[in-house]
Amino acid sequence: MNEYYRHIVFILIAFALFLTDKSKAQETNDNSLPSNDSITVSPEGFNYTQSYKALSKRQIRREKRKSRNFQYNLLGGPSYSPDFGFLIGGSALFTFSTDKSNKEMKRSVMPINIALTTGGITLGSRPQLFFNDDRFRIFGIFNYKYNKDNYYGVGYDTNHNTIRGHETTLYTASSMQINPCFLFRISETDLFLGPTIDLTYDKILKPAEGIIKDNSYINAGGNSNGYSNLSSGLGLIASYDSRDVPANAYKGLFFEFRGLFYNRYIGSNTNYYRAELDYRQYKTVGKRKVIAWTVQSKNTFGNTPITRLPITGTAFDLRGYYMGQYRDNSSHIVLAEYRQMFNSEKTNFWGKLINRLGWTVWGGCGFMGENPVKLNGILPNAGIGLRIEVQPRMNIRLDFGRNFVDKQNLFYFNMTEAF
Repeated sequence: MNEYYRHIVFILIAFALFLTDKSKAQETNDNSLPSNDSITVSPEGFNYTQSYKALSKRQIRREKRKSRNFQYNLLGGPSYSPDFGFLIGGSALFTFSTDKSNKEMKRSVMPINIALTTGGITLGSRPQLFFNDDRFRIFGIFNYKYNKDNYYGVGYDTNHNTIRGHETTLYTASSMQINPCFLFRISETDLFLGPTIDLTYDKILKPAEGIIKDNSYINAGGNSNGYSNLSSGLGLIASYDSRDVPANAYKGLFFEFRGLFYNRYIGSNTNYYRAELDYRQYKTVGKRKVIAWTVQSKNTFGNTPITRLPITGTAFDLRGYYMGQYRDNSSHIVLAEYRQMFNSEKTNFWGKLINRLGWTVWGGCGFMGENPVKLNGILPNAGIGLRIEVQPRMNIRLDFGRNFVDKQNLFYFNMTEAF
């Protein structure tokens, strides 16, 4: 089947699943209730007066859902990934408030993605948890993978000229990453400070002949039997965050610096350092219309394992480049994105359906090199996407990105926005 038809089939499957989803998402601004109903809802539960019999069972269920703190959406079925091809995939979006009595409290978000392929399994989550009136946060990245993957070498020229294939780049990846971040608000400001821990184990199994001959792979200690590395790091994060909803901001600014050191004394196989800058800003230009832009820089110094070098091209930045297709000691990206949800009257089924749909378009480029100032390659990028709101301000995103360097198009399916 042609790759573009695969994309279309996947969109139809995902959309059909959305229509039949037994979501527990909160429904807001529902005008279907009669004006003379005396139903009341409290955060602690669902209470209704003697006139509740005037409501239909469906309306009662809807009002019960409104009173629930824990909301979730589950989607699953045949899927498609640019890195794994056709697969059985599933996504879950869990949201909740850690303080139901505080209506201004940001809702905690926990998206989970799972993919089952003929090569194995991939599982990932990027939680955002808010506690104590948002004075304490726990963010993080948690990944597990035992699946097929590709390694293209190190450096722009090597990456660009390496042909993806079974004999050149393919291997079996066995990896796990646990990277929690603990952030404390400074006084009454939007400044946060806190520690982070990074424990990552990477193993390359069954490397292709092209990988075995790669100089960077050989210098790192890899051979025909494979390569493995344990990175154990500690670091500090300083950030400024004035976003209204971090998972899908309509306004505000986010700036973060994180520095980590990996050392043999704390269990790491090699000694190296990692420094990252992340700037994002959001501006509302109409009802549910947003312009978002970001500048990000990732850099490593020292004896960095080849599996821990910054990569350019993921589902959260340059969509259109295979994950890990471009890697070096330094990676920078600049992106701007326009996001718009449709605003229709929610007086009937079609109006409610259209109101949950939206679209986005983005453009930008990436830069990579041996160090932060010596850049060897430019990676232009652009794309369009479909948005489906499954909970208030929580979207499923279907993105179609263009890689102008290698002249390829890739398709992505994720929960929450890219940045």
